[in-house]
Amino acid sequence: MARARLTIDLDAIAANWRTLDALSAPEVETAAVVKANAYGLGVDAVAPVLEAAGARSFFVALAEEGVAVRRALGDGPRIFVFSGLMPGDAPLLTANGLVPLLNSLQQLSDFKSEMPGTAFGIQLDSGMNRLGLEPADWKAARDQLDAMPALIMSHLACADAPDHDMNRRQRDCFAEMVQDMSVPCSLAATGGTLLGPDFHHQMVRPGIGLYGGLPFAGAAPVVTLSVPVIQTRTVEAGEAVGYGADWVAEGPRRIATVAAGYADGLMRHLAPGMALYHGATPCPIAGRVSMDLITVDVTGLPDAPDKLDILGPQQTVDDLARAAGTIGYEILTSLGDRYERVYKRRKASEN
Repeated sequence: MARARLTIDLDAIAANWRTLDALSAPEVETAAVVKANAYGLGVDAVAPVLEAAGARSFFVALAEEGVAVRRALGDGPRIFVFSGLMPGDAPLLTANGLVPLLNSLQQLSDFKSEMPGTAFGIQLDSGMNRLGLEPADWKAARDQLDAMPALIMSHLACADAPDHDMNRRQRDCFAEMVQDMSVPCSLAATGGTLLGPDFHHQMVRPGIGLYGGLPFAGAAPVVTLSVPVIQTRTVEAGEAVGYGADWVAEGPRRIATVAAGYADGLMRHLAPGMALYHGATPCPIAGRVSMDLITVDVTGLPDAPDKLDILGPQQTVDDLARAAGTIGYEILTSLGDRYERVYKRRKASEN
């Protein structure tokens, strides 16, 4: 094992889509969000598995991401672009059959002049104040549409906190904004899907839950990250390890140096109290995470290991996220390009 290995379980991604799909009524479409290169896991491999599982609509952040999904999937599925119609995007959107989710009166105007007669969607701001037409702008625009949108959507700000009052307020605001519109509507991503039927409308569009992250606590784990040990050494009581000399051995310890670091998306803040694993045995990080290396206390192992796991059955992306003061989304999308990526499928014919 010459470099760290990131194993991605494609069967688990398909299983997570099916589980989330089963949470809504049969007439509710379950789409798939594959922005940011399928949350860092590789859209060329992930998108076809989701299509085979049953997804017929996909969401990306940028037109260029949509081109990659179209290349992976061919002409069949719908591909929606969250950023809408940005300057210079019209030829790319048109050539690849991408559906912009228009976010403003200016984008609506640009769409009419640059992409007449093509499919589009509308994004509404139901209270998040990030993207979308606000209620007053939507009221002015809705009766002046030249054609009906393929989808009207909004996004929940607090869906990962089920009891947050913002969920109800956004649900009600969105329902009022789309009242009397005979158009498919979508409010729920992963968190909204878990909130129940009042949030489902005609489409749910899970993202992070497909890839094994919270708030979908029942997700099948998707990623394993194994890192090779370059060297082991014994340090004596009083000796320091790593930058800043802020980890000092209290007695004789065996230290393994592994080939991964913050250049690979493993943040410096991971060090205090975190561990890598040899099977089920935790091996605490000793000292600071550096750019390419992590030092680990393997004194508790009977033999020097040749590799250790930082993601796997014992430690999820959300465990790492809590240690680094961030969220699982950031851990997944920060995993670097230096990993050997291995895609695991047991029965491709069933997906």
